[in-house]
Amino acid sequence: MLAAVSKIVQSSRIPFQVRSFRYQWPADLCASWAFEMEILVLGWYVLVESNSVLMLVVYGALQYSGSLISPFFGIAGDRFGYRSLFMLTRGLYGCLALLIALLGLFDLLSPVLVIVLASIVGVVRPSDMMMRYALIGQTQPADQMTAALGLSRMTSDSARIAGALAGASVFAQFGLVPAYVVITILYIVSFIFSRGVAGRVPHVGQPVSMAPVRDLKEAFVYAWGKPELLGPIAIAFLINLLAFPFSLGLLPYIARTIYEVDQTGLGLLSASFSVGALVGSLVLGTNVFSLGTARAMFIATVCWFGLLLIFAPLTSFAAGAVILLCAGFAQSMCMTPLAAVMLRSTDAKFRGRIMGLRVLAIWGLPLGLLISGPLISSIGFVATTVLYTTLGILATVTVAWKWRERLWQADAPANRHG
Repeated sequence: MLAAVSKIVQSSRIPFQVRSFRYQWPADLCASWAFEMEILVLGWYVLVESNSVLMLVVYGALQYSGSLISPFFGIAGDRFGYRSLFMLTRGLYGCLALLIALLGLFDLLSPVLVIVLASIVGVVRPSDMMMRYALIGQTQPADQMTAALGLSRMTSDSARIAGALAGASVFAQFGLVPAYVVITILYIVSFIFSRGVAGRVPHVGQPVSMAPVRDLKEAFVYAWGKPELLGPIAIAFLINLLAFPFSLGLLPYIARTIYEVDQTGLGLLSASFSVGALVGSLVLGTNVFSLGTARAMFIATVCWFGLLLIFAPLTSFAAGAVILLCAGFAQSMCMTPLAAVMLRSTDAKFRGRIMGLRVLAIWGLPLGLLISGPLISSIGFVATTVLYTTLGILATVTVAWKWRERLWQADAPANRHG
Protein backbone atom coordinates (compact mmCIF):
# COMPACT_ATOMS: atom_id res chain seq x y z
CA MET A 1 0.00 0.00 0.00
CA LEU A 2 2.76 2.44 0.97
CA ALA A 3 4.68 1.53 -2.16
CA ALA A 4 1.66 2.32 -4.32
CA VAL A 5 1.16 5.67 -2.60
CA SER A 6 4.86 6.45 -3.00
CA LYS A 7 4.64 5.66 -6.71
CA ILE A 8 1.63 7.94 -7.14
CA VAL A 9 3.37 10.81 -5.33
CA GLN A 10 6.51 10.31 -7.41
CA SER A 11 4.48 10.33 -10.63
CA SER A 12 2.84 13.61 -9.70
CA ARG A 13 6.25 15.23 -9.10
CA ILE A 14 7.69 14.42 -12.53
CA PRO A 15 6.19 17.44 -14.38
CA PHE A 16 7.92 19.75 -11.87
CA GLN A 17 11.29 18.57 -13.18
CA VAL A 18 10.69 21.07 -16.00
CA ARG A 19 11.96 24.47 -14.83
CA SER A 20 9.25 26.47 -16.58
CA PHE A 21 6.52 24.44 -14.89
CA ARG A 22 8.03 25.15 -11.45
CA TYR A 23 7.42 28.86 -12.08
CA GLN A 24 4.21 28.47 -14.06
CA TRP A 25 2.37 26.49 -11.39
CA PRO A 26 2.62 29.08 -8.54
CA ALA A 27 2.00 31.92 -11.00
CA ASP A 28 -1.17 30.22 -12.21
CA LEU A 29 -2.17 29.41 -8.63
CA CYS A 30 -2.05 33.05 -7.49
CA ALA A 31 -3.85 34.26 -10.62
CA SER A 32 -6.56 31.62 -10.22
CA TRP A 33 -7.15 32.50 -6.57
CA ALA A 34 -7.48 36.16 -7.53
CA PHE A 35 -9.87 35.30 -10.40
CA GLU A 36 -12.21 33.34 -8.16
CA MET A 37 -12.23 35.88 -5.36
CA GLU A 38 -12.90 38.66 -7.84
CA ILE A 39 -15.76 36.93 -9.66
CA LEU A 40 -17.46 35.96 -6.41
CA VAL A 41 -17.07 39.36 -4.73
CA LEU A 42 -18.21 41.39 -7.73
CA GLY A 43 -20.99 38.95 -8.63
CA TRP A 44 -22.47 39.27 -5.15
CA TYR A 45 -21.96 43.05 -5.22
CA VAL A 46 -23.82 43.41 -8.54
CA LEU A 47 -26.69 41.16 -7.40
CA VAL A 48 -27.19 42.90 -4.04
CA GLU A 49 -26.74 46.48 -5.26
CA SER A 50 -28.91 46.07 -8.38
CA ASN A 51 -31.28 43.33 -7.12
CA SER A 52 -31.44 42.13 -10.74
CA VAL A 53 -30.63 38.64 -12.02
CA LEU A 54 -30.40 40.17 -15.51
CA MET A 55 -27.52 42.44 -14.46
CA LEU A 56 -25.89 39.45 -12.78
CA VAL A 57 -25.94 37.36 -15.97
CA VAL A 58 -24.73 40.37 -18.00
CA TYR A 59 -21.79 40.70 -15.61
CA GLY A 60 -21.11 36.97 -15.87
CA ALA A 61 -21.36 37.03 -19.66
CA LEU A 62 -18.90 39.92 -20.01
CA GLN A 63 -16.24 37.89 -18.20
CA TYR A 64 -15.93 35.79 -21.36
CA SER A 65 -16.47 38.37 -24.10
CA GLY A 66 -12.82 38.18 -25.16
CA SER A 67 -13.13 34.54 -26.20
CA LEU A 68 -13.81 35.82 -29.73
CA ILE A 69 -10.25 37.16 -30.02
CA SER A 70 -8.52 34.34 -28.13
CA PRO A 71 -7.11 32.77 -31.34
CA PHE A 72 -5.14 35.99 -31.84
CA PHE A 73 -3.66 35.53 -28.35
CA GLY A 74 -2.61 32.08 -29.54
CA ILE A 75 -0.96 33.63 -32.59
CA ALA A 76 0.79 36.16 -30.34
CA GLY A 77 1.95 33.38 -28.04
CA ASP A 78 3.43 31.40 -30.93
CA ARG A 79 5.11 34.55 -32.23
CA PHE A 80 6.37 36.33 -29.10
CA GLY A 81 6.26 33.62 -26.40
CA TYR A 82 3.90 33.04 -23.50
CA ARG A 83 6.12 34.65 -20.89
CA SER A 84 5.55 38.05 -22.48
CA LEU A 85 1.80 37.47 -22.66
CA PHE A 86 1.57 36.29 -19.06
CA MET A 87 3.42 39.35 -17.78
CA LEU A 88 1.31 41.73 -19.86
CA THR A 89 -2.07 40.26 -18.95
CA ARG A 90 -1.41 39.68 -15.27
CA GLY A 91 0.00 43.15 -14.93
CA LEU A 92 -3.26 44.45 -16.40
CA TYR A 93 -5.32 42.39 -13.93
CA GLY A 94 -3.38 43.87 -11.03
CA CYS A 95 -3.85 47.45 -12.22
CA LEU A 96 -7.61 47.02 -12.69
CA ALA A 97 -7.97 45.34 -9.28
CA LEU A 98 -6.16 48.26 -7.67
CA LEU A 99 -8.50 50.65 -9.50
CA ILE A 100 -11.59 48.86 -8.16
CA ALA A 101 -10.16 48.96 -4.63
CA LEU A 102 -9.62 52.71 -4.92
CA LEU A 103 -13.10 53.29 -6.35
CA GLY A 104 -14.57 51.29 -3.50
CA LEU A 105 -12.49 53.18 -0.95
CA PHE A 106 -13.85 56.53 -2.17
CA ASP A 107 -17.40 55.18 -2.54
CA LEU A 108 -17.41 55.69 -6.32
CA LEU A 109 -18.19 52.09 -7.32
CA SER A 110 -21.54 51.09 -8.84
CA PRO A 111 -22.95 47.99 -10.59
CA VAL A 112 -22.77 49.76 -13.96
CA LEU A 113 -19.12 50.68 -13.41
CA VAL A 114 -18.36 47.10 -12.36
CA ILE A 115 -19.89 45.88 -15.62
CA VAL A 116 -17.78 48.37 -17.61
CA LEU A 117 -14.57 47.20 -15.92
CA ALA A 118 -15.63 43.56 -16.34
CA SER A 119 -15.90 44.15 -20.08
CA ILE A 120 -12.24 45.27 -20.12
CA VAL A 121 -11.02 42.25 -18.15
CA GLY A 122 -13.27 40.01 -20.22
CA VAL A 123 -11.28 40.85 -23.34
CA VAL A 124 -8.18 39.18 -21.85
CA ARG A 125 -9.18 36.67 -19.17
CA PRO A 126 -10.70 33.93 -21.39
CA SER A 127 -7.30 33.42 -23.01
CA ASP A 128 -5.48 32.78 -19.72
CA MET A 129 -6.27 29.06 -19.58
CA MET A 130 -5.39 28.70 -23.26
CA MET A 131 -1.96 30.21 -22.60
CA ARG A 132 -1.40 27.88 -19.64
CA TYR A 133 -2.22 24.80 -21.70
CA ALA A 134 -0.22 25.91 -24.73
CA LEU A 135 2.84 26.53 -22.54
CA ILE A 136 2.47 23.06 -21.01
CA GLY A 137 2.24 21.61 -24.52
CA GLN A 138 5.45 23.46 -25.39
CA THR A 139 7.45 22.39 -22.32
CA GLN A 140 6.17 18.95 -21.25
CA PRO A 141 6.82 15.57 -22.97
CA ALA A 142 3.79 13.76 -24.40
CA ASP A 143 3.79 11.02 -21.75
CA GLN A 144 3.46 13.65 -18.99
CA MET A 145 0.83 15.78 -20.74
CA THR A 146 -2.22 14.51 -18.86
CA ALA A 147 -0.42 14.67 -15.51
CA ALA A 148 0.82 18.22 -16.10
CA LEU A 149 -2.62 19.35 -17.28
CA GLY A 150 -4.21 17.77 -14.21
CA LEU A 151 -1.74 19.54 -11.92
CA SER A 152 -2.38 22.78 -13.79
CA ARG A 153 -6.13 22.45 -13.30
CA MET A 154 -5.47 22.02 -9.58
CA THR A 155 -4.54 25.71 -9.49
CA SER A 156 -8.00 26.76 -10.66
CA ASP A 157 -9.81 24.00 -8.75
CA SER A 158 -8.11 24.87 -5.46
CA ALA A 159 -8.84 28.53 -6.14
CA ARG A 160 -12.53 27.81 -6.41
CA ILE A 161 -12.33 26.33 -2.91
CA ALA A 162 -9.93 28.62 -1.05
CA GLY A 163 -10.57 31.64 -3.26
CA ALA A 164 -14.34 31.32 -3.00
CA LEU A 165 -14.34 30.78 0.75
CA ALA A 166 -11.71 33.45 1.40
CA GLY A 167 -13.38 35.92 -0.93
CA ALA A 168 -16.81 35.40 0.60
CA SER A 169 -15.47 35.52 4.16
CA VAL A 170 -13.30 38.62 3.70
CA PHE A 171 -16.10 40.39 1.81
CA ALA A 172 -18.69 39.50 4.46
CA GLN A 173 -16.48 40.41 7.42
CA PHE A 174 -14.48 43.40 6.18
CA GLY A 175 -16.11 44.66 3.00
CA LEU A 176 -15.13 45.06 -0.63
CA VAL A 177 -11.98 47.18 -0.26
CA PRO A 178 -9.99 44.76 1.98
CA ALA A 179 -11.03 41.90 -0.29
CA TYR A 180 -9.64 43.78 -3.27
CA VAL A 181 -6.37 44.54 -1.49
CA VAL A 182 -5.86 40.77 -1.18
CA ILE A 183 -6.82 40.27 -4.85
CA THR A 184 -4.32 42.93 -5.97
CA ILE A 185 -1.49 41.32 -3.96
CA LEU A 186 -2.23 37.93 -5.54
CA TYR A 187 -2.00 39.42 -9.03
CA ILE A 188 1.34 41.05 -8.19
CA VAL A 189 2.79 37.74 -6.95
CA SER A 190 1.51 36.00 -10.09
CA PHE A 191 3.22 38.64 -12.23
CA ILE A 192 6.54 38.06 -10.43
CA PHE A 193 6.45 34.27 -10.89
CA SER A 194 5.43 34.64 -14.55
CA ARG A 195 8.87 36.10 -15.26
CA GLY A 196 10.36 32.61 -14.83
CA VAL A 197 8.30 30.66 -17.37
CA ALA A 198 9.67 29.59 -20.75
CA GLY A 199 9.87 32.15 -23.52
CA ARG A 200 9.36 31.72 -27.22
CA VAL A 201 10.83 28.64 -28.91
CA PRO A 202 11.53 29.34 -32.61
CA HIS A 203 10.27 26.74 -35.07
CA VAL A 204 13.32 25.70 -37.06
CA GLY A 205 13.08 26.49 -40.76
CA GLN A 206 9.81 28.40 -40.40
CA PRO A 207 9.84 32.18 -40.91
CA VAL A 208 7.82 34.35 -38.54
CA SER A 209 4.52 35.19 -40.21
CA MET A 210 3.37 38.80 -40.15
CA ALA A 211 -0.19 38.05 -41.30
CA PRO A 212 -2.30 37.08 -38.26
CA VAL A 213 -5.50 36.72 -40.29
CA ARG A 214 -3.78 34.25 -42.61
CA ASP A 215 -2.39 32.39 -39.61
CA LEU A 216 -5.89 32.15 -38.17
CA LYS A 217 -7.30 30.87 -41.46
CA GLU A 218 -4.62 28.17 -41.56
CA ALA A 219 -5.61 27.10 -38.05
CA PHE A 220 -9.28 26.82 -39.03
CA VAL A 221 -8.41 24.70 -42.07
CA TYR A 222 -6.08 22.51 -39.99
CA ALA A 223 -8.69 21.92 -37.27
CA TRP A 224 -11.55 21.32 -39.72
CA GLY A 225 -9.85 18.23 -41.11
CA LYS A 226 -9.19 16.54 -37.75
CA PRO A 227 -12.00 14.94 -35.71
CA GLU A 228 -9.53 14.78 -32.80
CA LEU A 229 -9.83 18.58 -32.70
CA LEU A 230 -13.39 19.14 -33.89
CA GLY A 231 -14.88 16.66 -31.40
CA PRO A 232 -13.30 18.21 -28.28
CA ILE A 233 -14.13 21.73 -29.49
CA ALA A 234 -17.77 20.68 -29.95
CA ILE A 235 -17.88 19.17 -26.44
CA ALA A 236 -16.23 22.28 -24.99
CA PHE A 237 -18.92 24.45 -26.56
CA LEU A 238 -21.72 22.22 -25.27
CA ILE A 239 -20.55 22.21 -21.67
CA ASN A 240 -19.99 25.96 -21.69
CA LEU A 241 -23.44 26.53 -23.16
CA LEU A 242 -25.42 24.02 -21.11
CA ALA A 243 -23.43 22.95 -18.00
CA PHE A 244 -21.13 25.71 -16.74
CA PRO A 245 -23.87 28.36 -16.31
CA PHE A 246 -25.14 26.47 -13.23
CA SER A 247 -21.78 26.38 -11.44
CA LEU A 248 -20.57 29.82 -12.50
CA GLY A 249 -22.80 32.76 -13.39
CA LEU A 250 -26.06 31.44 -11.91
CA LEU A 251 -24.61 30.26 -8.61
CA PRO A 252 -25.34 33.52 -6.73
CA TYR A 253 -28.98 33.26 -7.91
CA ILE A 254 -29.19 29.61 -6.82
CA ALA A 255 -27.70 30.41 -3.40
CA ARG A 256 -29.89 33.42 -2.70
CA THR A 257 -33.20 32.36 -4.32
CA ILE A 258 -33.30 28.54 -4.22
CA TYR A 259 -31.41 27.86 -0.97
CA GLU A 260 -31.92 31.27 0.69
CA VAL A 261 -28.36 31.56 2.02
CA ASP A 262 -25.90 34.47 2.30
CA GLN A 263 -22.37 35.03 0.95
CA THR A 264 -20.98 32.25 3.14
CA GLY A 265 -23.51 29.78 1.74
CA LEU A 266 -22.59 30.89 -1.76
CA GLY A 267 -18.93 30.27 -0.98
CA LEU A 268 -19.73 26.78 0.33
CA LEU A 269 -21.67 25.89 -2.83
CA SER A 270 -18.85 27.13 -5.03
CA ALA A 271 -16.30 25.29 -2.88
CA SER A 272 -18.31 22.05 -3.07
CA PHE A 273 -18.10 22.03 -6.86
CA SER A 274 -14.42 22.86 -6.66
CA VAL A 275 -13.58 20.15 -4.10
CA GLY A 276 -14.90 17.57 -6.53
CA ALA A 277 -12.95 19.18 -9.35
CA LEU A 278 -9.79 19.20 -7.24
CA VAL A 279 -10.16 15.49 -6.46
CA GLY A 280 -10.52 14.83 -10.18
CA SER A 281 -7.41 16.87 -10.94
CA LEU A 282 -5.48 14.97 -8.25
CA VAL A 283 -6.50 11.66 -9.84
CA LEU A 284 -5.36 12.85 -13.25
CA GLY A 285 -2.20 14.44 -11.86
CA THR A 286 -0.92 11.07 -10.66
CA ASN A 287 -0.66 9.99 -14.33
CA VAL A 288 -2.08 6.55 -13.53
CA PHE A 289 -5.43 7.16 -15.24
CA SER A 290 -5.99 4.27 -17.64
CA LEU A 291 -9.35 4.93 -19.33
CA GLY A 292 -9.02 6.08 -22.96
CA THR A 293 -8.61 9.85 -22.99
CA ALA A 294 -11.34 10.70 -25.52
CA ARG A 295 -13.69 8.11 -24.02
CA ALA A 296 -13.19 9.66 -20.59
CA MET A 297 -14.16 13.02 -22.05
CA PHE A 298 -17.48 11.70 -23.39
CA ILE A 299 -18.38 9.58 -20.34
CA ALA A 300 -17.58 12.37 -17.90
CA THR A 301 -19.61 14.88 -19.92
CA VAL A 302 -22.73 12.68 -19.84
CA CYS A 303 -22.25 12.11 -16.09
CA TRP A 304 -21.91 15.85 -15.55
CA PHE A 305 -25.19 16.61 -17.31
CA GLY A 306 -26.86 13.72 -15.48
CA LEU A 307 -25.81 15.12 -12.10
CA LEU A 308 -27.16 18.55 -13.00
CA LEU A 309 -30.45 16.89 -13.94
CA ILE A 310 -30.59 15.45 -10.41
CA PHE A 311 -29.59 18.84 -9.00
CA ALA A 312 -32.50 20.68 -10.67
CA PRO A 313 -35.39 19.91 -8.26
CA LEU A 314 -33.36 19.85 -5.02
CA THR A 315 -34.24 22.35 -2.30
CA SER A 316 -31.93 20.94 0.39
CA PHE A 317 -28.70 22.91 0.69
CA ALA A 318 -26.71 19.87 1.87
CA ALA A 319 -27.99 17.63 -0.94
CA GLY A 320 -27.28 20.34 -3.50
CA ALA A 321 -23.73 20.74 -2.21
CA VAL A 322 -23.11 16.97 -2.51
CA ILE A 323 -24.38 16.88 -6.09
CA LEU A 324 -22.23 19.88 -6.97
CA LEU A 325 -19.21 18.08 -5.49
CA CYS A 326 -19.85 15.08 -7.75
CA ALA A 327 -20.43 17.38 -10.73
CA GLY A 328 -17.08 19.04 -10.05
CA PHE A 329 -15.33 15.67 -10.18
CA ALA A 330 -17.02 14.91 -13.52
CA GLN A 331 -15.96 18.33 -14.80
CA SER A 332 -12.26 17.59 -14.20
CA MET A 333 -12.54 14.14 -15.76
CA CYS A 334 -13.98 15.86 -18.83
CA MET A 335 -11.97 19.05 -19.26
CA THR A 336 -8.44 17.73 -18.71
CA PRO A 337 -8.72 14.77 -21.12
CA LEU A 338 -10.32 17.16 -23.61
CA ALA A 339 -7.26 19.42 -23.53
CA ALA A 340 -4.89 16.42 -23.64
CA VAL A 341 -6.55 15.03 -26.78
CA MET A 342 -6.20 18.39 -28.51
CA LEU A 343 -2.57 19.02 -27.51
CA ARG A 344 -1.44 15.52 -28.51
CA SER A 345 -3.19 15.85 -31.87
CA THR A 346 -1.74 19.27 -32.78
CA ASP A 347 1.54 20.06 -34.53
CA ALA A 348 3.80 22.37 -32.53
CA LYS A 349 3.53 25.26 -35.01
CA PHE A 350 -0.28 25.28 -34.62
CA ARG A 351 -0.41 24.75 -30.85
CA GLY A 352 -1.20 28.28 -29.73
CA ARG A 353 -3.68 28.92 -32.53
CA ILE A 354 -5.57 25.66 -31.98
CA MET A 355 -5.84 26.21 -28.24
CA GLY A 356 -7.05 29.70 -29.07
CA LEU A 357 -9.77 28.21 -31.27
CA ARG A 358 -10.74 25.95 -28.38
CA VAL A 359 -11.26 29.05 -26.23
CA LEU A 360 -13.88 30.22 -28.73
CA ALA A 361 -16.05 27.50 -27.19
CA ILE A 362 -16.18 29.61 -24.02
CA TRP A 363 -18.54 31.88 -25.96
CA GLY A 364 -21.16 29.26 -25.20
CA LEU A 365 -21.08 30.35 -21.53
CA PRO A 366 -22.26 33.96 -21.97
CA LEU A 367 -24.76 32.71 -24.54
CA GLY A 368 -26.04 30.09 -22.12
CA LEU A 369 -26.22 32.66 -19.32
CA LEU A 370 -28.07 35.22 -21.41
CA ILE A 371 -30.60 32.61 -22.56
CA SER A 372 -31.04 31.21 -19.05
CA GLY A 373 -32.03 34.56 -17.52
CA PRO A 374 -35.28 35.03 -19.50
CA LEU A 375 -35.99 31.28 -19.35
CA ILE A 376 -35.78 31.21 -15.56
CA SER A 377 -38.05 34.24 -15.38
CA SER A 378 -40.64 32.63 -17.67
CA ILE A 379 -40.59 28.86 -17.00
CA GLY A 380 -38.65 28.64 -13.73
CA PHE A 381 -35.25 27.35 -12.61
CA VAL A 382 -36.14 23.63 -12.54
CA ALA A 383 -37.59 23.55 -16.06
CA THR A 384 -34.63 25.52 -17.42
CA THR A 385 -32.15 23.10 -15.84
CA VAL A 386 -34.00 20.05 -17.17
CA LEU A 387 -34.06 21.57 -20.66
CA TYR A 388 -30.35 22.40 -20.62
CA THR A 389 -29.20 19.03 -19.28
CA THR A 390 -31.40 16.95 -21.59
CA LEU A 391 -30.13 18.82 -24.64
CA GLY A 392 -26.57 18.39 -23.35
CA ILE A 393 -26.81 14.61 -23.01
CA LEU A 394 -28.38 14.19 -26.46
CA ALA A 395 -25.79 16.42 -28.13
CA THR A 396 -22.84 14.67 -26.42
CA VAL A 397 -24.02 11.25 -27.56
CA THR A 398 -24.42 12.63 -31.09
CA VAL A 399 -20.82 13.92 -31.18
CA ALA A 400 -19.46 10.60 -29.87
CA TRP A 401 -21.44 8.68 -32.49
CA LYS A 402 -20.46 10.93 -35.40
CA TRP A 403 -16.72 10.50 -34.80
CA ARG A 404 -16.80 7.11 -33.10
CA GLU A 405 -13.97 5.65 -35.21
CA ARG A 406 -11.52 8.42 -34.31
CA LEU A 407 -12.68 9.28 -30.79
CA TRP A 408 -14.59 6.37 -29.25
CA GLN A 409 -12.96 3.13 -30.40
CA ALA A 410 -10.52 1.79 -27.83
CA ASP A 411 -7.62 1.53 -30.31
CA ALA A 412 -8.02 5.08 -31.65
CA PRO A 413 -4.95 7.34 -31.16
CA ALA A 414 -7.13 9.74 -29.14
CA ASN A 415 -7.62 6.98 -26.54
CA ARG A 416 -3.96 6.15 -26.03
CA HIS A 417 -2.61 7.12 -22.63
CA GLY A 418 0.80 8.68 -22.65
